[in-house]
Amino acid sequence: MTKGAAGAGWRAPWALFWCVFAGSAPSLWGQTPRARPGFFFRHNNTDGNPGMDFQIVIDSREQEPYAFSCSTVRRKLDAGDYSIAGHELSVAVERKSLADFVHTVIHDFQRFAAELDKLRAMDAACVVVEADLDALLRDQHRETLRGVAPTSLLGMALYISLRWMVPVFWCGSRQAACAFTDAYLRTFVRTQAERGGAQHG
Repeated sequence: MTKGAAGAGWRAPWALFWCVFAGSAPSLWGQTPRARPGFFFRHNNTDGNPGMDFQIVIDSREQEPYAFSCSTVRRKLDAGDYSIAGHELSVAVERKSLADFVHTVIHDFQRFAAELDKLRAMDAACVVVEADLDALLRDQHRETLRGVAPTSLLGMALYISLRWMVPVFWCGSRQAACAFTDAYLRTFVRTQAERGGAQHG
């Protein structure tokens, strides 16, 4: 971690994360907000793996759904906003804008806790927040937080991650959160296919 102003060193792990999932961190920041996740995460099934043919399920109540390059279908999900057809009870991604995350964890947490109970029972589930943690801690979202301390929001994110074992990922932007959601679901399908192959090998 580099030294300097408070929070300056927090970008290193995030950059490393995108080197793993998207090829290189710099490629992320220069793209237009309307870019689709396929720009960051290759969808070509060049290895002929049939396990990578899948359909993303988008919750019917999702008001601003992400756009994916693969097949999608809209129907009500029991928990989360995005899942995989045939695996709706096994994997889910819950999407939150920063404003929605603030309202949910500060003012409506009892309802959200019930959903976290459902997410915890899945094989893989997470919450993605369309905001940058570094900017949050630098108090650059004061208007959105409306009096909520940034450290309180971070504390709630950590509480969710440790109490329910449902990780909260600060994805930096809606664009990045969309790419992350696509990669997360795709990786789940790949690992499931690998496990199936190992069992029958």
